[in-house]
This record gives sequence, C-alpha cells and structure tokens, in this order.
Amino acid sequence: MTNGDNTRSIETIWRIESPRVIAGLVRIVRDLDTAEDLAQDALVAALEEWPRTGIPPNPGAWLMLTAKRRAIDVVRRRALVERKHDQLVTEGDASGVASGIASGIVPTPEYEASLDTDVQDDLLRLMFIACHPALTTDARTALTLRLIAGLTTEEIARAFLASEPTIAQRIVRAKRTLSSAGAAFEMPRGAERDARVSSVCDVIYFVFNEGYSATSGDNWVRPELCEDALRLGRMLAELTPGDSEVHSLSALMELQASRLAARLGPSGEAILLLDQDRRRWDRLLIRRGLAALARAEQLPGERGAYFYQAAIAACHARAERAEDTDWHRIVSLYEGLGRVSPSPVIELNRIVAISMASGPETALPLLDALSEHPALRDYHYLPSVRADLRLKLGQVDAARAEFERAASLAKNARERELLMARARACVRP
Repeated sequence: MTNGDNTRSIETIWRIESPRVIAGLVRIVRDLDTAEDLAQDALVAALEEWPRTGIPPNPGAWLMLTAKRRAIDVVRRRALVERKHDQLVTEGDASGVASGIASGIVPTPEYEASLDTDVQDDLLRLMFIACHPALTTDARTALTLRLIAGLTTEEIARAFLASEPTIAQRIVRAKRTLSSAGAAFEMPRGAERDARVSSVCDVIYFVFNEGYSATSGDNWVRPELCEDALRLGRMLAELTPGDSEVHSLSALMELQASRLAARLGPSGEAILLLDQDRRRWDRLLIRRGLAALARAEQLPGERGAYFYQAAIAACHARAERAEDTDWHRIVSLYEGLGRVSPSPVIELNRIVAISMASGPETALPLLDALSEHPALRDYHYLPSVRADLRLKLGQVDAARAEFERAASLAKNARERELLMARARACVRP
C-alpha cells in the first residue's frame, strides 16, 4: 500500500471514529476544545505510526486509547496546578483538592476506572450536552453535527442552506456559550433532559440524512452515519418510551434505511426511488419502522414533523410497486407536515407529490411560484424537479438545460453523474 493509500485509509477511519473519540474525551477533560485538540493529536500519532507499522486490527480502539492517555495527562496537570494554587492561597487547606475530585478534575484510580464506559452512552451524552438550552436551536444542531457526525463546515452549511462562514461562527459561539454557561458535562435528568429531547431528535435526523444522501464527496450514501443515527435513535426511544415524536423519528429512519441497498447500482451509481428494485428493500427494517410508527400513533400528544415524514415513508414502504404508491395520501401528509414545520424544501416535496398525483401540468405553476424563494436559489433539487416536470410535458430542450443546471449545483459526485446522465438522455423522439 502506498503512502497516499495509507493516508486515505486513515482519513476514512478518522471520519468514522472521530465522533466516538471526541465523545469519550469530553467526559474526561470536560471541555470541547480540549477534547477536539486531543483527538487531533491522536490522529497525528496515527498518521506518523500506521504507515510504518500498519493499520491496527481495531483502529478505533487504538485512537481512543492514545487519546485517553493524553487526556489523563492533561487532567493530572490540571490537578497539580490546582493543588499548587490551593497551597499558595492557604497552606494546608485541602478544600481545593476536594472540590477537584468532586468535579472530576483529579484522576483518582476510581475515576480512571470509570472512563471505560460504553461508547454509545458517550455519544448520546454528548448530544444532550450540545443541546444545552443556553444555545439557539441552530447552534445546537450545528455543534452536534460537527462533534457527533464529524461533518465538515461545508456539509453542515449545505444542510442548513447557509454560508460556510456563518456556520463556522455559529460553532465557535456555541462552544463559548457552553463554557460561559458552566455547562455540566453529564447526562441531564428529569425535566431538564425532557426539554432537550426535541433538539436531540433534530440532530440525530441530520446525521442520518447526511448518511442517506451525502452532501458532497464521491459516495452518494454514507452507511456508517445512518448506522450511528439508527443506534442513537433506538437508544433515545428506550430512554423516552412515552414520547411520540421520538418513536416517529425512529420509524422514519428505519423505513428510509430499508432502501439503502437499493439506492446504489453495481458501480455505486445513484438510483432514484421510483427506479429502485423494491425486492432489495430490507423487510426487517420496514417491519421495525412500521411497528415504531404504530407505537407513535398510540401515544397521546399532537403529531409532529417526524410523524408526518414517517407516515410518508410508510406509504412508499407499503407499495410493492412504484405505481402502487398512494400519492394522494402523500400530498395530504405533506400538507400536514407543512402546517407543523413550514419550509420551502417541504413545499418543494409537496409539489413533487402533486405532480405524481395530478400530473406535471398542475405542479409546474406551483413550482414556478416557489422558485423565487431565496433559500432555494442554489438548491440543486429545484432545477432537477423542474427538469423532470418539463420532460414529462415533452419540453426536452428545457429539461436538458435544467438537468445540466442541477448538475452544476450538486456537490456530490454520484448525484452529479446521475443528473448529467439524465441530461444526456433528454433527446427528441
């Protein structure tokens, strides 16, 4: 394996493992910036050692162990500084050391033994920490996507339909706010925990969505992100069994994840929903998703955004063939979704459903009216939908131009290839 191959392999491993490493470190050092710095130190160590010794059988454990050793050194230095400070303030006063132990600063043997907890618990704990009420909703989500999903600033910006500098500033301010608020780096309990569940749901779904349809890069899907989100969603459902929206979120992810294998062709090319071989859909995940949706329906409370999205996904899951899809039901569900969570992207998807239920001539005027929305100006899905509608209306040249524009806006290589292939297929009879 060449040095270039080694580096790419390490970068891939890091992309997968870094959230787990950072989550474990935050519990030790009680500081986000320090945890990220220590994680980066572990990556540097891997880049130096692995090309020489080979990638270890369990690279995640290697990175975690390396980072934890450095973290404990940091904690010990802090404890030493604090003890020296206490001695200077008042000779023989042990209250400073006692307070250090109580806050997890002094690494006693019992404290160090407690560091070997389940990594899944660390990830969920970090999500709740990042969803602190002192932060705005956007700041919570952006910070957690950075820490938990390991997404780049560009990927988060695409998810938010915002600029990269805006997202970068949002993340920096979020860390400062947590620090100044004296946020406790522990899992909240009771009412405090319940107040953060909605934000945690949003973050988990953002992670899943980036795995289901990657913003950029060479792969259309990133299954490891979907798996992380599914696992966290199941854990959250166990933690909050009476929350309808949590079960709705779990249902939505299970149902969408059931299609993952069918979304890619033999060479990794993207396959759209209506073109997928539904025999490749995972029936176990579909059953899990429908069961979670049934639990959500039985629980009291108003229906939220995840319930409507899960119900839409269930319509697709129940249709054995694409032509069996109940598009009129889907239009109705999108109308409900738009009422509880108005968004230009949701409206765009409603228009797609209208085109399937009532024809492209009904949908195109609605799409033209939506096109002026500033949030959709550089959103590649908008010209892609317009291209599809114009193609169905026989406007081949206009459709080709729209597919080409959509391809120019797409950041994901596989999606760009798909759009260009559709553009090339736009030929006059």
